[in-house]
Amino acid sequence: MQKGLDPTKRFSSRVENYVRYRPGYPAEIVDLLRQDCGLKEGSMVADIGSGTGKLSELFLKAGCEVFGVEPNKEMREAGERMDFENFTSVDGTAEATNLPDKSMSFITAGQAFHWFDHQKCRPEFLRILKPNGWLVIIWNDRRGDTTPFLEDYEKLMLEFGTDYKEVNHRRTDKPEIIEKFFGIPPRFKNVYNVRHFDFEGLKGRVLSSSYAPEAGEPKHEEMLAALKRIFDVRQKNGTVAFEYDTHVYYGHLK
Repeated sequence: MQKGLDPTKRFSSRVENYVRYRPGYPAEIVDLLRQDCGLKEGSMVADIGSGTGKLSELFLKAGCEVFGVEPNKEMREAGERMDFENFTSVDGTAEATNLPDKSMSFITAGQAFHWFDHQKCRPEFLRILKPNGWLVIIWNDRRGDTTPFLEDYEKLMLEFGTDYKEVNHRRTDKPEIIEKFFGIPPRFKNVYNVRHFDFEGLKGRVLSSSYAPEAGEPKHEEMLAALKRIFDVRQKNGTVAFEYDTHVYYGHLK
């Protein structure tokens, strides 16, 4: 992988690991949006940067009509393998969704907002949202310092990640940036999320990241050797815990 690679191409070679090892999203998100935003069965949802369908699946199971907008061919095709009649796959971007005017009750973005051109996608979101439609921006934010394993993992990414600091979503997941995009302070909810991995799962989780060197690239084998040492020291009963804070920002675009 090269630094500066087109964001829409970054995950092309990582699809299977992404499907298997990236976390989904807590069901509490649906409950929250039902209570606060009137989400219901049949709600029209545009999931922007839908990828393999991790977030789309949450809304599909709730009976929503979901339009997964994804520019990456390989990721989009993985999402199309989901078996839901209420899912429509769309070849588009955040800046040009190819969706009709005033057609969506909700726009969602899961683990994707930091890839968007905010100046260009904001008018596009306003174009496709129905009056009083909702924008929901979500990140699974891996905890970095709450356990010895997570501390070691963060150090590993800082050492071996090719552009980890540059593409880390935490650069965008800041109240002032989010508020500027919404135009008014959005509502916020934090939900706990966790996944447990054996070593093969942990390896797959690492390699699902766009900044992790792949096979044949410099430091790939060195990174995996260091990962195995961390796992051997920190595992309990053969697994380690990836703990996340799932950040949910939601509101109307001013």
